[in-house]
Amino acid sequence: MLRSIFLAIIFAVSSISAQAQDDASTLKNFQFSFNRVSQAYARYNDTLKKLFEAQKIPYPCNDIFLRFFKAHNEGELWARASKKDEYKLIKHYRMCALSGILGPKRWEGDRQVPEGYYFIEDFNPKSDFYLSLLLNYPNYSDLVKGDKDKPGGNIYIHGGCVTVGCIPMTDPVIMELYTLCLSARLAGETNIPVHIYPIRFDRTGLDFLGREYGSDTTKQKFWVNMKREYDYFETNHRLKPVLYSPDGRYLF
Repeated sequence: MLRSIFLAIIFAVSSISAQAQDDASTLKNFQFSFNRVSQAYARYNDTLKKLFEAQKIPYPCNDIFLRFFKAHNEGELWARASKKDEYKLIKHYRMCALSGILGPKRWEGDRQVPEGYYFIEDFNPKSDFYLSLLLNYPNYSDLVKGDKDKPGGNIYIHGGCVTVGCIPMTDPVIMELYTLCLSARLAGETNIPVHIYPIRFDRTGLDFLGREYGSDTTKQKFWVNMKREYDYFETNHRLKPVLYSPDGRYLF
């Protein structure tokens, strides 16, 4: 009896592993059937490999993390070699434009870039903005705190250097980011975390938010909630799971 159960478990695990490999192979074949993807890979994959090797992190890496700061028009790439390691900063990126003001996205058409904790949900190799990475906006917090009927959607990291609520990059930068994230996905990272902040929550940033948004108690409460994860990562260079309370607050 126990032998039968053990063999059944082994078979199930093997089947899951084989399915994952098949899915990755299908994704790779589909993505690389587009010239934009194959050209991006040919242009940037070796450069990325050298960046990771300089930090003693294997490439392709299956544990990367992206952070964006709207007020600074800046993004960061972090990575680690294994779950027991801390994340290391690999590179900075520039957002080449910004839509809206500081604060989260709350309804369709508000032109706001979201703020919160997301992951890359899909890869679009035939985007109107060269290449694009779809974020899983709206998340649970956005659905609870935003417009219930029209919270908006289709939020991407993309090329083209234009935006009405997405995270815009130049075409060369999105080529590199797309290569990076697709390589991580093919290496086994199913959900690549993407954290979007209004500003760095250091003393300078907090003074600015207090000065410019001090009377906006709704945003202030939201940012205080976000600051807990920001502070944890700054201290530990590790991520906590993203959890939610029934009223849409992030729980860490």
